[in-house]
Amino acid sequence: MGDPVSRKAIVVDPGGDAEMLIERLVELDLQVERIIHTHAHLDHFLASGKMKEATGAKLALHHDDLFLWDMLEDQCRMFGIPFEKPPPPDQWLEHEEEIDVKGVQGKALHTPGHTPGSMCFLFENQKLLIAGDTLFQGSIGRTDLWGGDYQQIEKSIQEKLYTLDEETAVITGHGESTNIGHEMRSNSFVRA
Repeated sequence: MGDPVSRKAIVVDPGGDAEMLIERLVELDLQVERIIHTHAHLDHFLASGKMKEATGAKLALHHDDLFLWDMLEDQCRMFGIPFEKPPPPDQWLEHEEEIDVKGVQGKALHTPGHTPGSMCFLFENQKLLIAGDTLFQGSIGRTDLWGGDYQQIEKSIQEKLYTLDEETAVITGHGESTNIGHEMRSNSFVRA
């Protein structure tokens, strides 16, 4: 998320291709202020260390996922991915914390279930939710990995996401985008 006036940006879940992200940020002439994470599974933060090194931005994560951050080497080994230790988070995200970087305003929503520290990021002015692996088009995040809890993810979606404006667009951590209203009516796992 970047502001065309201030040229400041927030990067959410930098995945594994830091070079591509850095090139894109240079093309857009954006300066990254914060790197925020929806959760601490390796596919959402492998590029965090290189992004921090290249931009000087602060890394932020919900404290309940620190144990996952600390077990990155085990996650990489499980999936056969080369291990590069990222620096520790600089900041801990809290539920309903304001995310404000000169022109980019949003709010962090703690949505445990996929992981204990799962977060979604709501940008109300844009009617946009970055859902990470909490909510997908027609599905929800896995709850069979470290710290996952089906009842918690169901409660998080019902109480924190399905209470949002139905027109809110949802950018998911994997797959197609959707919107809150569509998921409320047709999600196979959690309906309103």
